[in-house]
Amino acid sequence: MRHLGAIAQRELRSFFLSPVAYVVLALWALLAATFFLASVIAFDSEVARLSRLGATEPLAQLNLNDHLIGSFLFSMWFVSIFAFPAITMGLFAAEKNNGTEELLMTSPLTIWEIVLGKFVAGGAFAAIMTAVAAFFPALLFVYGDPEVGKTLAGLLALFLVSLTYVAIGGFASSLTRNQLVAFLVTLALLFLVGLMIPQLVIFGVASDALGANSVLVDVMRWIGAADHFERMLTGLVETRDLAYFAVTTAIFLLLTKTAVESVRWR
Repeated sequence: MRHLGAIAQRELRSFFLSPVAYVVLALWALLAATFFLASVIAFDSEVARLSRLGATEPLAQLNLNDHLIGSFLFSMWFVSIFAFPAITMGLFAAEKNNGTEELLMTSPLTIWEIVLGKFVAGGAFAAIMTAVAAFFPALLFVYGDPEVGKTLAGLLALFLVSLTYVAIGGFASSLTRNQLVAFLVTLALLFLVGLMIPQLVIFGVASDALGANSVLVDVMRWIGAADHFERMLTGLVETRDLAYFAVTTAIFLLLTKTAVESVRWR
């Protein structure tokens, strides 16, 4: 793995040689500012409404983490579903399209070094995006008193789900030489496998009283990212949630390695 760092640096540098990285970061920051402002306005309006009603108990239950930071990070998670396909679409597809894939395959680099190097570069970009998102909750520590633990747990959830999306995007990119196709495949995987299909199955099975606690519902809840992400937003960092992100990331890295290695079999 001695070449892993060099590959990661090369790939991260290539992100910023194209306008895609700058466009994604600019849109990410703009949307983060928009959603954060919307969350602040909604929180302030709710405080004002409860104050007018003299609802002392509900007013005391309002807190910055559950009613502002949580909703903001949840919005950014949804935005990430569209952002990471754009970032990862060229990880392997660009190599194929530019004709440099054969050079990589015939170099002394191992397949794992190539796959993990590109994944680390994508992970570094995910860390930059998480840092941009973290800037806005950090403002609340200047003007308010949010809970440090809950805030860090929410940011960790955003970073972990981003790493998982990098792995999924890398797999989609390894299947094609067309970056647009890689973008659409990644988007479909993130929506269908990680979000829509689990929720639809849960809704369909749980509507039956006998199936509400079935094994299928438990499996679908584990497959979808929503439950794991939302639980961490509440400040709970449990082994099952960390295992979900680790296992899902590892599975897609292994699939990517298999897809890249198949080039040598042809």
